[in-house]
Amino acid sequence: MASDDQILQRCFHEWMAIQEQELNQLLQALNQSGNGGDDLTETTCAELTEKSINSFQEYIDKRAQLSRLDISGLFSPSWNTALEKSLLWVAGCRPSIYIRLTYALCGSQVEFQLSEIIQGLVRGNLGQISAAQLRMINDLHMKTIKEEEKLSNKLAGLQENIADQPIAIVVKRMSRVGDTSGEVDHALDEHESSMANILQEADKLRLSTLKELLSILTPLQGVDFLVASKKLHLCMHEWGKTRDNRHGRT
Repeated sequence: MASDDQILQRCFHEWMAIQEQELNQLLQALNQSGNGGDDLTETTCAELTEKSINSFQEYIDKRAQLSRLDISGLFSPSWNTALEKSLLWVAGCRPSIYIRLTYALCGSQVEFQLSEIIQGLVRGNLGQISAAQLRMINDLHMKTIKEEEKLSNKLAGLQENIADQPIAIVVKRMSRVGDTSGEVDHALDEHESSMANILQEADKLRLSTLKELLSILTPLQGVDFLVASKKLHLCMHEWGKTRDNRHGRT
């Protein structure tokens, strides 16, 4: 029978495989459009973005179920590289990183495609984002940061509770370090249950932020964004493995 850690690892690796599969589908659609094929229609783009959203929803639903198995394992995942772990916020990425990535893509595409944009040769990518869209994205950014801060404060409170009653008092009374007791087990179970609830709130924020961002972008801009975000996710994992090998971590 698979251990809890193996079950969690399998969930992560299945998710990464889906990311790679969807990235290939997005790139294929963009390449067909860019190589003289049929124009990439808004309907096709909308279908691709909806598929990504549905996959993310399924992933966080599965994480919510698995969080009751081993929430500590999700917050300190053995399947992530040291680089990835150093970037985690509530067992995942900060939702506001979606907006930062959008800003970066807007600037870089304007810079590299300026002449094409002036000539009207570039159609609908993030280099052509409107002022109205930028205002909505900025509002989303501010709202997301506030929600992140609320969850960060909740998590900080839970972490501080470890040094409070009842655990601190039980530790004080112990005659031998590491002895277990029903009182300690109950307190830690309560702690882990609260951690699982925070994870679910964070995952919901990640999903809602992604949905709202994609609703602001045009369908083609959404595909543009998803390609970059999936590449970033997959690359960070591979770069992390390279750096782990360099430092003798396997």
